[in-house]
Amino acid sequence: MIWDKAMECMDREELQGLQRKRLQKIVKRVYHNVPFYRRKMQNIGIEPEDIHGLEDLEKLPFTTKADIRDNYPFGLLAVPRQNIVRFHASGGKPGKATVVGYTGQDMEIWGECMARTLAMAGMDREDILQMAYGYGVFAGETGIYHGAEKLGAAVIPMPTGNVKRLVTMMEDMGVTAIASTPSYLLHIAQTMEECGKVGKSRLKTAVCGAEPWTESMRRQIEGQLHIRAHDMYEMSEIMGPGVACDCECHQGLHVYADHFLPEIINPDTLRPVAAGSTGELVLTTITKEGLPLLRYRTRDMTAITYETCACGRTLPRIRRFMGRCDDMLIIRGVSVFPSQIESVLLEIGGTTPHYRIIVDRVNHLDTLEVQVEIGDGFFSDEIKGLESLAGEIGRVLQQEIGLLAKVKLLEPRSIVRSVEKAVRVIDNRNLT
Repeated sequence: MIWDKAMECMDREELQGLQRKRLQKIVKRVYHNVPFYRRKMQNIGIEPEDIHGLEDLEKLPFTTKADIRDNYPFGLLAVPRQNIVRFHASGGKPGKATVVGYTGQDMEIWGECMARTLAMAGMDREDILQMAYGYGVFAGETGIYHGAEKLGAAVIPMPTGNVKRLVTMMEDMGVTAIASTPSYLLHIAQTMEECGKVGKSRLKTAVCGAEPWTESMRRQIEGQLHIRAHDMYEMSEIMGPGVACDCECHQGLHVYADHFLPEIINPDTLRPVAAGSTGELVLTTITKEGLPLLRYRTRDMTAITYETCACGRTLPRIRRFMGRCDDMLIIRGVSVFPSQIESVLLEIGGTTPHYRIIVDRVNHLDTLEVQVEIGDGFFSDEIKGLESLAGEIGRVLQQEIGLLAKVKLLEPRSIVRSVEKAVRVIDNRNLT
């Protein structure tokens, strides 16, 4: 289902014309209303009149999470504080939160983008959507809620603390769709299997976001629950969930480029990369009123294509993320992304998708340990069997990442589940 065919299937030249007009408008808005941006543009000798088209985008300054924190809480607002109807904030690393404000129009656009996302995942007004996110100041669950309302679907805002209660409500209410982090959805799937609920529910589709996940994990979710699982990109500084989503083709996430102008840059040189090459995703909000951002460095590593998708949408598509350029681990001179390790664990079998990567430094040498839970279906009465599994994982990991890793197998459910972003990496090297 395509929610807004006129926008999602727009001719590329027409889309670029719309982007150009909106870019020029937003540049003027921030220049005249946000002292931070006016200073940054004046420091590099740029005025709004210098931005004639999309080719001038790279003339504009970048924005980072640190910039938002440094202007905490209202320094980047482009409207009077009284015009803001909603605030959200994200945490992340220790320090001040990154506070984002929304006008009434921003909330309307957010709902529109989420309606597109849910429709892309196959939902309509006949669906009952269960929310399996924790409610709070983070910009997640409420955006999904607005999109579902616009779509006409019913919403069940369920607390996430009691998984068995969530599963019971899912069955009793005839839930057909769910929104969750992928790791928590696997926890739900495990509970459903234990309760004998798999195959008895009406669940047909899921939208998952808030943390990176692999294609292997998507296949596992779909296989365990017999549903379709869609990857939803969310970035609280940009808007929240609903920036991009993958369709039924699963050939990349469609960016709503009429609202968010994407670029791919080399994170070291800050220059655009060649078409189709991997780099850091940079987004400019071209319709946001409350807190518009120029060239926001997401730190997410991906590539982009502008080819028309088999689903008919002409929106640009970003590839499933490799990870974040600031989450990339350099171990003994080798670049390692957690997603590479996760993919190996899921492909081998015998383990669950719940794991930890522990990096340390012993006698001036980096060490890598991968801790992963044994799956319920893996039976072995002999230590030899466990050693064999650990050895196989270690061999395949070394082939994949080029490093020798110590593999430690853990008992099922020994790693704490979280409704928020799963903590995958513990780096004890004290590299600062």
